Amino acid sequence: MHPITHAAARPDHAAIINATSGEQVTYGELEAFANRMARWLRAQGIGRRTNVGLLLENRPLYLEIVWSAQRMGAMLVPISTRLTAPEIAYILADAECSLLLTSPAFAEVAQELAQIAPDLRIVDVDGDDFQQEVAAQSAEVIEDPVPGQYMLYSSGTTGRPKGIVPPPPPSEDITAPNALVGLATMGVGMPTDGSLVYLSPAPLYHAAPLGWCTTVNRLGGTVVIMEKFTPEGALAAIEKYRVTDSQWVPTHFVRMLKLPEEERTRYDLSSHARAIHAAAPCPVPIKQAMIDWWGPIIQEYYAGSEMIGMSLVKSEDWLARPGTVGRMVHGKVHVCAPDGSELPPGETGLLFFENETLPSYHKDPEKTEEAMHDRGWMTLGDIGHVDEDGFIFLTDRKSHMIISGGVNIYPQEIENLLVAHPDVLDAAVIGAPDPDLGERVVAVIQPVDMAQAGDAFEQSLRAYLEPQLSRVKMPRQFDFRPDLPREANGKLYKRELRDEYARKAEAVTG
Repeated sequence: MHPITHAAARPDHAAIINATSGEQVTYGELEAFANRMARWLRAQGIGRRTNVGLLLENRPLYLEIVWSAQRMGAMLVPISTRLTAPEIAYILADAECSLLLTSPAFAEVAQELAQIAPDLRIVDVDGDDFQQEVAAQSAEVIEDPVPGQYMLYSSGTTGRPKGIVPPPPPSEDITAPNALVGLATMGVGMPTDGSLVYLSPAPLYHAAPLGWCTTVNRLGGTVVIMEKFTPEGALAAIEKYRVTDSQWVPTHFVRMLKLPEEERTRYDLSSHARAIHAAAPCPVPIKQAMIDWWGPIIQEYYAGSEMIGMSLVKSEDWLARPGTVGRMVHGKVHVCAPDGSELPPGETGLLFFENETLPSYHKDPEKTEEAMHDRGWMTLGDIGHVDEDGFIFLTDRKSHMIISGGVNIYPQEIENLLVAHPDVLDAAVIGAPDPDLGERVVAVIQPVDMAQAGDAFEQSLRAYLEPQLSRVKMPRQFDFRPDLPREANGKLYKRELRDEYARKAEAVTG
């Protein structure tokens, strides 16, 4: 399964649509561009597993470039569009990229990058030179196709981002299916008859959107890209394009649920057959509300950019076991104690995954070693347990744990309660330095209406939490702000908040 086969069978079928502008790229057009650009990349000296940076907004061209690299062996390095020039320069240098593909949307960043990294070649994909050079190449299938890949960088939520080096492709055949194709068809139930229309509301530089969008193209479906997520815009896109499948993160659910009832019910969602979500644990009340609204079409998977393991759960199983992220469909899970010993069902510990192929962290053998178990398993740093039937339940990330007065506190539990409050749009719970307790629990709240922020709102939140939360877990401090440092893929940059509060504490102590 590959766009090549669909271009031959159905060249006029839409491969990619921009939900905002309506721009469409057919499979025939995608095939022609991919061959032309593959030749252009090789003409620039880009060979197999040569790293190429990609800093681009959500648009069809993003996936066209991905498919170009996929057939000529390059290793694309997708760059987060929220990063500063020095942060981007670090990633490009670490990945040894000599070429960056970008657009005028990042002109200021590109100018700064040119000063920081004068040897870096920066190409404007909207520029006349690039477009003319690519158009001059042959659109015929390249003679010696080899599979390309992409090297994703961790988000840097706990420190410097690290490149995740994927294992070599399992096959030299660029049309060979991968694990996501199997999950999409046999696990999720996505169709292969061309009727698949998939909505992607998240940034394409992240693992999940990129992986699922390319999988949909492998299946011959249509990918509908949102330039930027808005709750009502997503619902409108489902109606307009008769979306059958979609991918979300919990923050998308929260924001859609906070819409006024008349806006939530305005759109025809009858075409919507499968909605998958991941990236962060979804609060039980939020997911229950989504199933009540959309019906039992919601499926959740748990995985990481490292792709060392994956679980999957459909609505029916989740309703029977609220909070589970499912059973393993790729790899095998092990729950381990701090000493590395394996724990029995029901016991909470660090989750490790056993898999035939494991990645490594680029130029960071220490980080790779830290993630490994003595028995050759690998961890993403998540804590949880597995029940007697093999269903996984997540507690939180190990790096997010707060130690207050000698007690281990997992912020996810508190955050899940807070975002379920009707007047809370987003919440982050962190440990801030405290001279007596070591760390104190701080809740940083984004209200639905910032005008509510203040002592009265804090007291109402305390009253809301008290029946559901033990006293030791109750936040000692509530702060309010109009937004939180959250990635568009749902990942919260807690490191930024922890660093901010650490600086404040240092300033006070002198």
